[in-house]
Amino acid sequence: MRMYLLARNPTDSVTEGFLPAAARLGLHVTVLTDQPDAHRRVYPETEVVECDVRDFRSVIAGVSALGRPDAIFSNSDHLQTQTALAADYFGLPGKDWRVALRTKDKAEMRRRLASAGADTVWSAEVTGDTDVAALDVPYPAVVKPREGVASEDVVRVEGPAELLARCAEIRGRRPGAALVVEEYLPGELYTLETLGDGQLRHVLGGFHTVLSPPPYFIEERLTFVAAHPASVVTQVLGQLDALGVGFGACHTEFVVHEGRARIIEVNYRAIGDQCDLLLAHLLGIPLFDHILRTHLGEPLPASLGERRDGVARLDYPYAKSAGTLTAAPAAAELTLDSVRLTYRPLREVGERHEVYRTNRDFLGVVRATGTVQEDVDKAVAGFLAGQRWEIRP
Repeated sequence: MRMYLLARNPTDSVTEGFLPAAARLGLHVTVLTDQPDAHRRVYPETEVVECDVRDFRSVIAGVSALGRPDAIFSNSDHLQTQTALAADYFGLPGKDWRVALRTKDKAEMRRRLASAGADTVWSAEVTGDTDVAALDVPYPAVVKPREGVASEDVVRVEGPAELLARCAEIRGRRPGAALVVEEYLPGELYTLETLGDGQLRHVLGGFHTVLSPPPYFIEERLTFVAAHPASVVTQVLGQLDALGVGFGACHTEFVVHEGRARIIEVNYRAIGDQCDLLLAHLLGIPLFDHILRTHLGEPLPASLGERRDGVARLDYPYAKSAGTLTAAPAAAELTLDSVRLTYRPLREVGERHEVYRTNRDFLGVVRATGTVQEDVDKAVAGFLAGQRWEIRP
């Protein structure tokens, strides 16, 4: 059986998750990407073919030339609509391209939720001819790219002058990109991780997210939540149903304020930044195998047999200034009493970077699992206290 995997940047999810799962399932994988050299360096034993994966027409043409697939798949947030269109063209199982589009397009997502009566958030789409100064914005508000990811160029604004300035800044970095301005939704930030086959949907738990101080939204820490309150899950699933989400993996970010759950954004793919690797280990299930099987048209089992007795935490040390990374810890695998701790660097010593005020500032990721939250927290805090990341201008 042959699977085409659409990708832009090489990720740990592919290296440690989806490629091993594909091998276990007996799939021959061809990676289609617009960055072939980067992928060949990371996956030297995998077939890599250059393709403009941002254009569904190029994907369809490339797949047709290479040979009929049994599955077309991507875990890239940027490529879900293209993947869905290509899968539909070849008559393969996949996500509805309309749903993939409306979850990626944050303005369309708000319109859909409002029209379905699922949730109404004040929101305005900002394009080239929008008079931003004329918008009747409820402050505080949030400005974000309409099709952004990883909190990039997402910023809180407190008034009209700041709104104008931030829109101009973001447009300067993203010429022609549409933005969304929406009311700031207060509350604690969480995620819900789901996996469905179009008929059956499993809730895998989620995370509680700690963010950097305003006005930016950098994820500093995620703590595993085995089960959100039933009323919260019901509210979030109701909003996902209104959007049409139900096939494959989905990572949903939402806030809870005074018992009310409201979606911030929907990433119609598995959670990233190594949370998916942690989730598979913590639940004790072949998560990546299950995800790929849905794209092969196989139904999910009624029970995944997941464990629910584990606790976990991920921390992301990140750069707070621009410069060259001159000192940083190496990768590590540690067992500290009952806690299993893994550290993976995300930047190499000697690399120079600007500050993006997004997840792109991450220097590394610490993930730890155990059975007692206090022990996990203590292990992570102790590890971080003993490390040093040095950045020179």
